[in-house]
Amino acid sequence: MAQSSTERTWWRGSSLLVLALALAVPAGGAAQERPWARLSAHAVPAYNLADPVPGARSLGELRIVQPALMLHAGALRRLRLLAMINLEGATLPSGELAPGAWGEGFVDRRHPHTYVHELLLAADDLLGGLDGSGRASLTVGKGFVPFGTDDPMFRPPLRYPVNHHLAQILERAVAIAALRRGPLLVELGLFNGDEPERPGQWPRVRGRFGDSWSRRLTAIPVTGLELQASHAQVHSPEHRPGAGTDQRKWSLSGRWARAVGRYPVYGLLEWARTSEAGGFFVFRSLLAEGAWTAGRHRLHYRFERTTRPEEERISPFRSLRPHLENSILGITRWTIHTLGYEVGVLESGGVGVRPLVELSYGRIAKAGGGIFDVERLYGGNDFWSLSLGARISAGGGLHRMGRYGAAAGAGPGRDVIEHH
Repeated sequence: MAQSSTERTWWRGSSLLVLALALAVPAGGAAQERPWARLSAHAVPAYNLADPVPGARSLGELRIVQPALMLHAGALRRLRLLAMINLEGATLPSGELAPGAWGEGFVDRRHPHTYVHELLLAADDLLGGLDGSGRASLTVGKGFVPFGTDDPMFRPPLRYPVNHHLAQILERAVAIAALRRGPLLVELGLFNGDEPERPGQWPRVRGRFGDSWSRRLTAIPVTGLELQASHAQVHSPEHRPGAGTDQRKWSLSGRWARAVGRYPVYGLLEWARTSEAGGFFVFRSLLAEGAWTAGRHRLHYRFERTTRPEEERISPFRSLRPHLENSILGITRWTIHTLGYEVGVLESGGVGVRPLVELSYGRIAKAGGGIFDVERLYGGNDFWSLSLGARISAGGGLHRMGRYGAAAGAGPGRDVIEHH
């Protein structure tokens, strides 16, 4: 996890800039807010069974997924620190078994996230009362780019969707400016295009920071409803030195998180599109998911139809990294239905335990040309997977990842979809 001197200088300089901005405008009487800090933790011991996996066989594994430690801290009313340590590099070194998942060199397994998943310093409400009812912020550090929808870790289904790398851009060195006024929120982001190659790797700042950008517009027309549109241009995400193909990404979504009658209801409708190599390759996703909660019980369902690249593999679950040339052998379309149930059995003293069961059924189809053969690799076009586990949280559980500064808390109903 070593950093170069250039990276250390960037982190130090950007943090000092945020601190200076936080001190620049008087915050009134509330500026005497005492420094505070809050720790929390989250993990899911889970057994995953999938049939078939590459090689036309079934496979089951017991792992600890999504193990995370979180720190939230604040001072001077407007200065906020957010850190998340993700330990999947230790508990999931070979990835999480998940048919259809792909990214960062993993195929049909979700890759382990980097140990430092988020580390951000935000200066919020920078203009104080000078912008009236508006709220401006600047956030720097490592985290999610202002693009797309919430990280799947925060959402009800345990299984990550196939579209994770189409619908989110994560674990980059970022600088994010945000302005919120009334029901509208605008975010602009600069970041490095290269994605991580291993859990202990830091973003490549020298020569890469600022080579990619994103913008996101969010509207909250009524309480509980959030509409989002975003666009990003990402330079050479799969080749760290910067010689790979570029991506253009679009995302549209509508999110509902509010009680209907006596029952908390959550829903998400999402469309995402990524074009690569000047539009030579195009990947699309349509996803709808929802959850209904009654007391300690929650039901959730997801439908997803997503296309993904089929790259040259060096083993059943890995593709060649870093990419030295374009090695896409074809495109497949994954159509998946996921149904799950969880129940709270313990909620005391800040500790929550929620056992869960989740079943997925899907079909794989070839989309377009190429030499990739679905039936040869999987032995058929249908698959299913089963997950049995328990969400365990302490100290407040997960936060909504990817919304920082003025964007934090802008959306509806965090409590509607919390895991505890």
